[in-house]
Amino acid sequence: MTPEDAVLRAAQAALGDGDVVTDVDRLESYRADRSTGSAAGMPFAVAFPRTTEQVSALLAAAYEHRVPVVPRGAGSGLSGGSNAIDGSLVVCVERMRDVLTVDVGNGFVETQPGIFNQDLRDHVASHGMWYAPDPASKDFCSIGGNVNTNAGGLCCVKYGVTRDAVLGLEVVLADGRITRVGRRTVKGVAGYDLAGLMVGSEGTLGIVTMARLRLRPLPPPPTTAVAVFDDVAAAGRAVEAIMSVTSPSLLELMDRTTLKAVEDWRPMGLDTSAAALLIAQSDLPGVAGEAEADRLLAECEKSGAIECFRSEDPEQADMLLGARRMAIPALESMGDWLLDDIAVPRRRLAEAIEQIEIVAQNRDVLIGTFGHAGDGNLHPTIVTPRGDHEAAARGLLAFGDILEVALRLDGTVTGEHGVGLLKRDALTSELDDVAIDMHQRIKTALDPRGILNPGKALPRW
Repeated sequence: MTPEDAVLRAAQAALGDGDVVTDVDRLESYRADRSTGSAAGMPFAVAFPRTTEQVSALLAAAYEHRVPVVPRGAGSGLSGGSNAIDGSLVVCVERMRDVLTVDVGNGFVETQPGIFNQDLRDHVASHGMWYAPDPASKDFCSIGGNVNTNAGGLCCVKYGVTRDAVLGLEVVLADGRITRVGRRTVKGVAGYDLAGLMVGSEGTLGIVTMARLRLRPLPPPPTTAVAVFDDVAAAGRAVEAIMSVTSPSLLELMDRTTLKAVEDWRPMGLDTSAAALLIAQSDLPGVAGEAEADRLLAECEKSGAIECFRSEDPEQADMLLGARRMAIPALESMGDWLLDDIAVPRRRLAEAIEQIEIVAQNRDVLIGTFGHAGDGNLHPTIVTPRGDHEAAARGLLAFGDILEVALRLDGTVTGEHGVGLLKRDALTSELDDVAIDMHQRIKTALDPRGILNPGKALPRW
């Protein structure tokens, strides 16, 4: 009996009917995430556990027989982090969707990892509470994937990324042991921050089966402010100025290429002649929110905005945010696409935007730039004609050029999408030798047989 056969038998014994799939046509749907530009292999099976104990049984069998395991949530990742490798077992948690506890008094929710971000937000909203992290893909990304990649979102400029919302986790380790890390209290410094270590580890250290997440009271309806620029670098300078005087709950940027892509894909009256659009929100109540919006618009005017206004119409505000969330599918509709994800210090944001435009010219590719400007987190998206292999090759070179821009400007090669397969070499450039050694030691300590998501997320050594 091969190791794969032994693991398959263990999986079929531990899971229910229909929860282990080997049909090749169905396996194809679970080979890759949403990213482009990264390789994907063929798993021998996909398992769909429903409980922590089932995940434990799967990992114990895989560990015993040294079979690689690729954890997977909704498959919405953008770096190849959940791409299968040949001969692997994909452990997909999409059927683990239960909300276990909502504790309003102590401000947290406990949930299984397969629930979509928006479904969790809707659930806790019925209790008068709010879960802050809100990736643009919130309608179809899972909480487990958010934890694995330390996902950000539109509101993270004020409320932080997923790690800032994680109080505790239940994790199954590579050998099948189950542990709970973190705490239930607001404060706590007992021991190393093992929960924080797991967040963003992309399934290379364990599989999360429960997340205890910080909740906040529902905020009041936001005040939305919009600034239009005829120079995208001026918009970048405005961001630095805004963040030096106030803390909006949202501050997003879209350049002309992105605006035009969205308008062509879903016409809504966007000004496609503008070089850039800044969309900001304040969630301070009433007059305070209006004052904060006016304050940030004043900074936009000082930085050269050609038009500034506060949206008094909630429908218009929703439309503008909807346009921002449509950026990726709109650019995707134009051709083959490769999405980058960098972050730079806010003081270097304008410089980064200018250099990305130079990359587009030098490599003769179309690049639409948008992102969470208040965090210095940009998503330059390279679009090339479908099936044009020469253009695609230039796009890959442009992708690498953008990562080099980020590092030159004291930034990072990934702000929120993770390293996955796409950025392992770039991560090696970002980290020093001692940091690389620390990564290797941590991985070896928690996964000595190297079965968990091998070849992902970590620098090459």
